[in-house]
Amino acid sequence: MTRVNGRCGRAGRAARRYRAGVASDEVTVTAAGREVRITSPGKVFFPRRGETKLDLVRYYLAVEEPIMRAMQGRPTLMQRFPEGVGGPSFFQKRVPDNVPDWLQTTVVETVNGTPSRALVAADVAHLLWAVNLGCLGFHVWPYRADTADADHVDELRLDLDPQPGTGFAEAVEAAVELRALLDEHGITAHPKTTASRGLHVYVRLEPRWTSYQVRAAAVAVARELERRRPDLVTAAWWKEERGRRVFVDYNQNAPHKTVFGAWSVRARVGAQVSTPLTWDELPDVDPDELTIATVPARLCRLGDPWAGMAAHPQPLEPLLEMHERDMAAGLMDAPWPPVYPKQPNEPPRVAPSRARRPD
Repeated sequence: MTRVNGRCGRAGRAARRYRAGVASDEVTVTAAGREVRITSPGKVFFPRRGETKLDLVRYYLAVEEPIMRAMQGRPTLMQRFPEGVGGPSFFQKRVPDNVPDWLQTTVVETVNGTPSRALVAADVAHLLWAVNLGCLGFHVWPYRADTADADHVDELRLDLDPQPGTGFAEAVEAAVELRALLDEHGITAHPKTTASRGLHVYVRLEPRWTSYQVRAAAVAVARELERRRPDLVTAAWWKEERGRRVFVDYNQNAPHKTVFGAWSVRARVGAQVSTPLTWDELPDVDPDELTIATVPARLCRLGDPWAGMAAHPQPLEPLLEMHERDMAAGLMDAPWPPVYPKQPNEPPRVAPSRARRPD
């Protein structure tokens, strides 16, 4: 595994790069050459161990290098919890009008074409600015803002979502099956925890394919995994059909979708982190133990398992060929979320139990 050169030696100092502000209830943090004002630094964000807003700031400073490798330059949807975990929350796509002049933004669109001025994860100072607003989750777009081409994405994101009656152990088993399938097609993938019960598996791509093509590839993967392990994996969109299996959520690759970012902290009482892993350690990991208190030391000890991912973009053609074979065999497209316009070759958007109801 590649180590983060010099980062461990600086992590402790990075966590102390702040000074008291003019008021007793704020500090000013120096990050990426900028000064970021943190108000109410002692506010408890995570009640299990009493971690505060400033503790979250320290965490992001400690993981600055790997989180920037994963997120830098990408539009970011903020999930805000102004009062911390357990309080009211909301997603915020648009940045407020009153922002620092150095804050980088970009225009993103919703499914219906509505534009919004979204935060760009340009450097760690941008993340800390969002933390000060109570952001406890960064949901990231699969392209860089500086490409000026939101139609072509550079990541395939396979979301392994355990359904009721299953858990992380089943997600790990499904991930092993997924890795074997991708290996057969010469595709290298990288896992991370979701900071909850499931797993995300990423494939870095050259930005040659549209989000529609990447979603088609994800649909093909989900269906092939279900064929191989119908006892473990499901591609069923309707919850009533999934059973006690792991759902491969292919629609996380639909246009304009975001996914919870690597190294981001989930709004859970234990301050769990969505942590990149190696395949070898995956069977032995307890995702609940990967927190803002433990991940920085783990990073210093083991390094960043995703450090080389961007340097080796993977092919998508083998998965698109799987999709074409499914279409040639008479399969329809998989269902889309209800907020999307009706798509060509899409089956009816009605749950099977409702479709069977007599008139």
